[in-house]
Amino acid sequence: MPAVTPAEPVRHAGAIVVGGGPAGLMAAEMLAAQGLPVDVYDAMPSVGRKFLMAGKGGMNITHAEPADAFLGRYGVRADRIGPLLDTFDAAQLRAWVHALGIDTFVGSSGRVFPADMKAAPLLRAWLHRLREAGMRLHVRHRWIGFGQPVDGWHVLRFATRQGDAQVEVEVAARTVVLALGGGSWARLGSDGAWLPMLAARGVDVAPLRPTNCGFDVEWSEVFRTQHAGEPVKSAAIGVTTLDGTVLHRPGEFVISETGIEGSLVYALSAPIRDLIDAHGSATITLDLAPGRSAGDVATEVGRPRGSRSVSSHLQSRLGITGVKARLLREALTKEAMHDPVALAAAIKALPLRLVRARPIDEVISTAGGVRFEAMNDHLMLNAMPGVFCAGEMLDWEAPTGGYLLTACFASGRVAGAGAAAYLKVSPATC
Repeated sequence: MPAVTPAEPVRHAGAIVVGGGPAGLMAAEMLAAQGLPVDVYDAMPSVGRKFLMAGKGGMNITHAEPADAFLGRYGVRADRIGPLLDTFDAAQLRAWVHALGIDTFVGSSGRVFPADMKAAPLLRAWLHRLREAGMRLHVRHRWIGFGQPVDGWHVLRFATRQGDAQVEVEVAARTVVLALGGGSWARLGSDGAWLPMLAARGVDVAPLRPTNCGFDVEWSEVFRTQHAGEPVKSAAIGVTTLDGTVLHRPGEFVISETGIEGSLVYALSAPIRDLIDAHGSATITLDLAPGRSAGDVATEVGRPRGSRSVSSHLQSRLGITGVKARLLREALTKEAMHDPVALAAAIKALPLRLVRARPIDEVISTAGGVRFEAMNDHLMLNAMPGVFCAGEMLDWEAPTGGYLLTACFASGRVAGAGAAAYLKVSPATC
């Protein structure tokens, strides 16, 4: 059956928010707090799906580290994220969570979690409060672009179902907040389909790129078969960035079927991705004994091993065994494994060539999107007055650890407050 489009769009006297993730719901909260009518549209059968997925391993809301260090996590976009955090920082986010009746605690790593480590109770309490404030929710409405403006009102087109029929509906609003997410985890609603739509309207956008992602390594079949899924604990990764900065970070990562992934890899994914984009591959170094100095390692490796094998020698002298030992054999020649100088150097700086980032749809988040230069300080598009953007669809990135969520919440508040102010100064025409 062909799509049915109303001859005249339904007019909405308040604001429309497109996207029911943390940024969109926070924008809706700011609008509703001003007593303004606000409707939230989302493509999925329920809202907050990626938020709930992120909470499956323990809902990391934000981080308790000092403000300067916190802001530094946003890299080259720290100057743009800073003003957003000035309106809603980590401490204010925790207070906001407490006001929903959810206690929080700070873990040993400084990460902040709900007391029960779950996302669902927080989301339920939040949605209840939003509905009490007058927010109306429309699920299974997929935004498919803008229609022709009507008397200066923005017209949004949605694909939805009415009974067994796929239909298209149009809604006109004086102001709109877009919070459509990035391009990762399309099955949860973030597919990046909005990027060409905004580009066609003259909005300056950057291509979406993977971040907080794993990377492919050309493992041997034997290594991949025997070690995929194994964690590499008590290690460190070194990488020299495009500008020559040397980064060295301890932690742990996981051997995957295709390469490496895990928290330590995600923390360095942005500079590694940039190196691959520039050079076609990136070589990192693995420190397999981060608690030992290079001199100490050289001394232990150089001790006589008698009739013992190299593997037994490394295990007894340095505790290197299992997947760490196999990484050495994967990367080194037989001659290097029997050369104490070369072996000791490799234990402290084992070269590993990464050939590509994992596909966008399976990464935790994406970089790229609407450039900050395309918006004013209230996150309103210069090319489309009355249209605001928030969340991961903006051109910024941050590591995991609560930084992603904090900036999504903060940008939603700024965009929602901006939309509320716009409604008050922009006269309605009916």
